[in-house]
Amino acid sequence: MKVQTAQIRWEERTQGPLLGLAVAFALAYAVPIVAPDAGGVVHRICLVTEWAVWGAFALDYVVRLSLSPGKRSFVRSHPLDLLAVVLPLLRPLQLLRLVSTLLLVGRRARTAPQVQLTTYVGGAVIGLLMFGSLAVLEVERDAPGGNIKTLGDAVWWSFTTMTTVGYGDHSPTTGLGRVLAVGLMLSGIALLGVVTANIAAWFISRFDRDDAEERRQTAAIELLTEEVRALRAQVSELTSGAGVPAPGMGEGPPVGAAPAPRRPA
Repeated sequence: MKVQTAQIRWEERTQGPLLGLAVAFALAYAVPIVAPDAGGVVHRICLVTEWAVWGAFALDYVVRLSLSPGKRSFVRSHPLDLLAVVLPLLRPLQLLRLVSTLLLVGRRARTAPQVQLTTYVGGAVIGLLMFGSLAVLEVERDAPGGNIKTLGDAVWWSFTTMTTVGYGDHSPTTGLGRVLAVGLMLSGIALLGVVTANIAAWFISRFDRDDAEERRQTAAIELLTEEVRALRAQVSELTSGAGVPAPGMGEGPPVGAAPAPRRPA
């Protein structure tokens, strides 16, 4: 129990700093693509920043693994985390560092209880749109016969691909670009399904709350009705036991009526 508490405490303390490092990674990844004419020093700084951020997430995985009470169960329950840590070591490509960092950021964001589903989905849409645009622009900009040459073209292509519209005015021509397109298509369909399910669940919860409130009010009315009946029954028993008819139930003159005149002797 103490080890598990240490693991949870570590995840809560490192959630904010890791998200900040993810923002730094996004900037370091975007600068060389948006400004390819930047100096070599800028490119080296961005490269070091990318590897440093990936190293921080890899260290976070190792620490969480060491704090976990069951090492094997932790590895089996976090396969994407392990894949994201090992992936850049197999072939040090910038795209693999991008994919691995996105996986690690997404896994850590989902472990945070304060992150709501809507916020996570919105962040995932923005992240995929931005990184997909940058990645396809890097791959397709210098490709012979490519038609994605500017950041605007890349953003438009990513948006139409994620929404599964696919106008066809811009499309990747390289193999890696088409792999990115498949990933964006699948991600867009998955996120659209999550958004639809979330909206449906919200409406269902509202209907359930309305039904519960209606049932509560009906039960309260029925309870008051039973109490009124019980009180009337008690009043009837008390008045009949005392020999006094209940109001409106005896044969005497009604309350407040004038007495009948006496007959002359």
